[in-house]
Amino acid sequence: MSEHTHQHSDVHMDNYQMEASRWATGRNVLMFAALASILLCVVGYINTPERFFQSYLVAFAFVAATGLGAFFFVMVQFLTGSAWSVTVRRIMENIMFTLPFGALLFIPIAFGLKHIYPWMDPAVIAENPAIKAKTGFLSHDAFILRAYIYFAVWSLWIFSIYRQSTKQDTEKSKQQMYVASRWSAPGLFLAVVVGTLAAYDWLMSLEPTWYSTIFGLYILSGGALTFFSIVTLVALGFRRAGVLKHAITKEHYHDLGKWLFAMTAFYTYIAFSQYLLIWYANIPEETQWYRHRVVGSWFPIAIAMPFIRFIIPFFTLLCRPAKRSLNVIGLIAVWSIVVEIVDLYWIVMPVYYKNGPQLHWLDFATLAATVSICGLIFWSRFKKHKMVPVGDLRFEQSLYFENA
Repeated sequence: MSEHTHQHSDVHMDNYQMEASRWATGRNVLMFAALASILLCVVGYINTPERFFQSYLVAFAFVAATGLGAFFFVMVQFLTGSAWSVTVRRIMENIMFTLPFGALLFIPIAFGLKHIYPWMDPAVIAENPAIKAKTGFLSHDAFILRAYIYFAVWSLWIFSIYRQSTKQDTEKSKQQMYVASRWSAPGLFLAVVVGTLAAYDWLMSLEPTWYSTIFGLYILSGGALTFFSIVTLVALGFRRAGVLKHAITKEHYHDLGKWLFAMTAFYTYIAFSQYLLIWYANIPEETQWYRHRVVGSWFPIAIAMPFIRFIIPFFTLLCRPAKRSLNVIGLIAVWSIVVEIVDLYWIVMPVYYKNGPQLHWLDFATLAATVSICGLIFWSRFKKHKMVPVGDLRFEQSLYFENA
């Protein structure tokens, strides 16, 4: 019997509904991590509230950008009618499903604005006419209102698309594919535009006299790379546990490796374009952002960024065998996640610590809290729904997909 035929006969041995005991174990681990890290965050908030909010912004930006990356690419799959990704799409959808709950994770940001954003300080506004001119936009109420408008828009689209996908598990009809595609067309536009506005509000306004029209894509591209990294690691984790090993094959990992490679290149293109345009124009109000990030011990991080963000992952994944190696793509996925956190830290913390990074245990506690909470939301979907979209009419095609 040929290897392909053997795989064909074994593929239905996968149980596409997660076992109750496995789900309960995952839930318990995530719940313990969430409770422990939240307790640490409470202790940190009581002792050093200012540092808590600063660290929390990095953690919040990380999970929000990742959710946005998932939102965008799930819609791409529906709009293009992609077949290869069907068996990994439920993992993608469950990551996307965490984004609406960012509205709850935003609550600490809303309460800590005075500790996070310089434009909340009346003295800073009085001293700087440029900031004073923006007070209609950069005000407490307007900032919070915009944030919840963003989450309302994302939630409407995400819940609608997710409902169609899971409904198709039982109905197995083309109708759900068509409806999800119709939502996805305007949704792609909204994901980019609303995501860009959110990046302006939550991160760019940390330095309210600076602006970059490409900054939103800079943040979103980093989030998209993190999203594909997490999809890769979750799929590899399932494979190691003997779950979905026939549904998610080496061919799917090869394509995930391609996406890790592509998003590394795209992120670098956006980041370099932003730097090049600002460097070439050499306007002080634009160059200030980079100047603040090459002072003191921030300088080595700035110099390292092209290597850790681009050169190492890009050239590691350049050849085809590397993208087909589960060990290599797993390593690069972990690398990309860590580097994204470093990048966000480098974006946020120079606003508060001018001469270099000052690591604090709250940096890790806040990140653990937000990630474990989102992990619980992600994991909860596997109890109610199939682990793969079994009702998608391209499901069989995805099972036996092969790269050329």
